[in-house]
Amino acid sequence: MFWPERARRTLQGTILSRDEALELLMSTDDDLLDILQAAFIIRRHFFGRSVTIHVIKNVKSGLCSEDCAFCSQAGSAHTDSPQYTLQTVEDLVEGARDAHRLKAMRYCIVTSGKAPEPEELDIICEATRQIKKEVPIQICTSLGILTVGQSLKLKKAGVDRFNHNLEASERFYPSICTTHSYADRKRTAEIVKASGMELCSGGLIGMGESLEDRVEMAFALREVEADSIPLNFLDPRPGTVLENFTKLTPADCLRALAMFRFVHPDKEIRVAGGREACLGSMQVLSLYAANSIFTKGYLTTPGQGYEEDMDMIAKAGFHVTDWTAA
Repeated sequence: MFWPERARRTLQGTILSRDEALELLMSTDDDLLDILQAAFIIRRHFFGRSVTIHVIKNVKSGLCSEDCAFCSQAGSAHTDSPQYTLQTVEDLVEGARDAHRLKAMRYCIVTSGKAPEPEELDIICEATRQIKKEVPIQICTSLGILTVGQSLKLKKAGVDRFNHNLEASERFYPSICTTHSYADRKRTAEIVKASGMELCSGGLIGMGESLEDRVEMAFALREVEADSIPLNFLDPRPGTVLENFTKLTPADCLRALAMFRFVHPDKEIRVAGGREACLGSMQVLSLYAANSIFTKGYLTTPGQGYEEDMDMIAKAGFHVTDWTAA
C-alpha cells in the first residue's frame, strides 16, 4: 500500500480498516519511513508541529491490591518501588506549580490502587479547587475504577480529564490481570464520558499480545471515544511477572504509533511510558505520529530529563504547545 496516499484518504474521512491496520503493523522496516511520513501527514493536518507537554505526579505509590502483570506497584510484584499513602493537598498543589513552570499543559495526578477511598477523593478534589484558583493548568486524574457519583464529584471540583487505560484488547486482558476485569475498565471509561470530563485512555504493548490484539485495542478506544490516547511500551520491571520479557524494537513502537494515528486521526496521541527504554536514539521519530509526551519521568521510572526532552523537540523542528494563547 502507498501509505501517504492512504493518509490523504484518512483526511477525507475514511478511517483505516482493521485489515489495513494489521497490514501496517506487519509491514517491513523498509516501509517504516513511508509509514511515518503518512502518519505525519495526518498529524500535521490536525496539530501542526506542536507537542503538548504533560507532567505526571505519583501521589500515592504501591500498597495496591491488584495483580496487573506489568506493574511494579502491583500487590503481586516483588520490587523496590516506593510505598507511601496519599500526599497532602499542599503537596499536590506544589506539584501543579512545578508542572506549570515546565510549560506543561496538563498536570496528571495518579494514585495506585483499585479505586479511590472517600477521604482520598476529598483530598484530591480540594487540591483541584486550590490549583484551579492559583495555577493556569489543566488537571487529569488517574485514580482507578470510578462510580458515577465519584466521577461527578471530580467534575464539579474542576478536574478536566480522567485517565483510565483499557491497557489491552478484551481478548488478551485476562492474561495480564485477574483482580478486575476489562468490563470494569470499559465501564469506568463510559462513566467518565457521561460525567462531562474528557477521557484519557490508552494501553500498553509488548506484553505478549498479538498484532491483532493491538489493532483491537486501537478500535476499542474509538468505541469509548477516548479524547487522549497514551501509548505505553513495556519496559520490563524486575520483580514483576513480565520481568523477563524482551523489549519491543524501535520500529515496532513506531509502527504502533503510526497505526494509532491512522485510527485516531484527530485525537491526542501521547508517546508515553517506555519511550526512552524502547525507542532509544530513535525516539524523536515518534513525534511524527504522536503530538504529546510526558516529561520529567513516569510513575516509578525516570525519563531522559526535561532539558533533553525540550532539546529533542526543538532540534527536530517541533515546538511546545502554547495552550494559554488558545
